[in-house]
Amino acid sequence: MRITHEADYAIRIMYCLAERDGKVSAKQISDDSGVPSRFALKILHRLTQANLTNSYKGVSGGYEIARPADQISLGEIIEVIDGPIEINHCLSSEFDCSRVQQKNECTFHRLFGAINQDIRQKLYDLPLAQFVPKADLTGQ
Repeated sequence: MRITHEADYAIRIMYCLAERDGKVSAKQISDDSGVPSRFALKILHRLTQANLTNSYKGVSGGYEIARPADQISLGEIIEVIDGPIEINHCLSSEFDCSRVQQKNECTFHRLFGAINQDIRQKLYDLPLAQFVPKADLTGQ
């Protein structure tokens, strides 16, 4: 399993939005995250459809994170862009194994399934907030 460039870009965009308080223009998101503008717009559209971001049209429009960063996980962002996390194609519901009649009879399928669940859980246990610098509350 490899996280795609698009999912990596989505994590960067969400990080950028989590650092800000309020709306940010698509151009500013692109500049701050290092994501090319055309990809940023495509990804922002998908993140908005998944209710991870809110979008606002018009002159004072832009994007903002839809929920607090501690309520959004890296796993959620990755799956919005890449689909279900699957380390092997045999874990897909569409896969028909030529080795056994029932997938759960296959030792490899069970092993890959357990490893996959561990990886998925670890990604869902990582909140976006963990990566966002904490605000200086001392005023210094």
